[in-house]
Amino acid sequence: MAGSSVKPTPVLKDELDIVIPTIRNLDFLEMWRPFFEQYHLIIVQDGDPSKIIKVPEGFDYELYNRNDINRILGPKASCISFKDSACRCFGYMVSKKKYIYTIDDDCFVSGSLRADSVVFVSVSGDGAWNIMVDLKFLDPLFHGFLCFRELYLEKRYRSVVGMVAKNPSGEQINALEQHIKNLLSPSTPFFFNTLYDPYREGADFVRGYPFSLREGAPTAVSHGLWLNIPDYDAPTQLVKPLERNTRYVDTVLTIPKGTLFPMCGMNLGFNRELIGPAMYFGLMGDGQPIGRYDDMWAGWCMKVICDHMGYGVKTGLPYIWHSKASNPFVNLKKEYKGIYWQEDLIPFFQSAVLPKECVTVQQCYIELAKQVKEKLGKIDPYFIKLADAMVTWIEAWDELNSTAK
Repeated sequence: MAGSSVKPTPVLKDELDIVIPTIRNLDFLEMWRPFFEQYHLIIVQDGDPSKIIKVPEGFDYELYNRNDINRILGPKASCISFKDSACRCFGYMVSKKKYIYTIDDDCFVSGSLRADSVVFVSVSGDGAWNIMVDLKFLDPLFHGFLCFRELYLEKRYRSVVGMVAKNPSGEQINALEQHIKNLLSPSTPFFFNTLYDPYREGADFVRGYPFSLREGAPTAVSHGLWLNIPDYDAPTQLVKPLERNTRYVDTVLTIPKGTLFPMCGMNLGFNRELIGPAMYFGLMGDGQPIGRYDDMWAGWCMKVICDHMGYGVKTGLPYIWHSKASNPFVNLKKEYKGIYWQEDLIPFFQSAVLPKECVTVQQCYIELAKQVKEKLGKIDPYFIKLADAMVTWIEAWDELNSTAK
C-alpha cells in the first residue's frame, strides 16, 4: 500500500518568513529542504545586482537585490547597508508575517566526519587539492593544516554529502522548529530561574520563584548558537585559529532584564510584530568605517527596548553548524574601530533610559536614535550619520507597514 505523499503542515507555515542575505547561489538550501521547503523565503541579494542568484527548485521565495531596494525605498534606501550582511534587515521590513527566522548561507555541515569515514576534499580557486582520505589516517596536524589553509588563504574544502547539524543523539537539528518553540513560550526576564527555561518539558519553576512572575513575559527574540566555527572577533580568531566549538549544551535561558549580550544574526528568530522595528542592523560595509557590528548593534538597541517594553529574549538552543571561518585579517580591517568604540558603546547602552512616554517600539527607537546622536556623536561623526539612518529606517518601516489594523 502506497504511503501518503501529503506532507504535514509545519507550525506557523503562514505566519513566518525565512530571511537569507547572500552573494552566492543558495545550494545550501538543499541541506535545509526538509525544514524550510514549506515556508516562504525572502532572499536579500547583496553586492552586484546584475549577478544571477540560483535558488534550488521547489522553494517559495521572493528575491530582492540593490536595484529593488532602491526602487522600493527611494531616497530612504540609504539606510540599508551595501556589501554587508546587514542588508538582511530589508527582508524584515518587507515581510508581512508575524515571525522572522534569519540564517546565513554557510550554516550547514560539510559532510560526515566520523573517524572511519572516507572523505573527498576539493578546493576552490587554484584547484590544487583533490584528495580521497580515510579519516582514520588523518592526524590532527593535517586537520590543522586544512583549517589553517582555509582560514588564512580563504580556501574552502568540503566533503561530498552535506547536512545540517546533529544533536548528541545523532538526530538532525530542526533549528527553525526550536526557535518557534522558544518564541511561542514565555520568557522570564525579571527573575532568574536556576533550571533555566521553566516552560520546557521536564522543567519548572524552582522553589522560591515568585508566583506573581510565573506567567512570564512575551518572548520577542530567540537567539541560537553554533557548532564548529565560533562567532569570534578577529583578534580571537588570530590567536585561536584552530579552535572549534564542539560543546552542545541542551539549554534555553532568558537573558535577564538589564543585561546586554552580543547578538549574532546567523541563527536568529524574532517576533516581528513585537520587536520588528528595533531589528535594524545599522550602517555597515561599503562607505562606512565599520563592519561586522551590524547584528550586535541591533542586539543592543533591541535589548534596551525589550527591557523597557517588558519583553523577553532567549538564548541557547537551537544550534546550527557554522561551516566557514572568515578571514581574520579582513575581519580586523572591518572590526578595529568597533573594538575600540565598543568600550564606550556598552556603557552607553547599559545606562540608556527610555521615558515612560515611549509606548511603542517605534517611539523607543526614535528616542534611542536621539540619544545616540547626542552622546555617541561626540565619539565620531559616524554615529551622527547612524542616528539619522535609524530615524530613516523607522520612517521607511512605517511607510511599508502602514496598513490599518
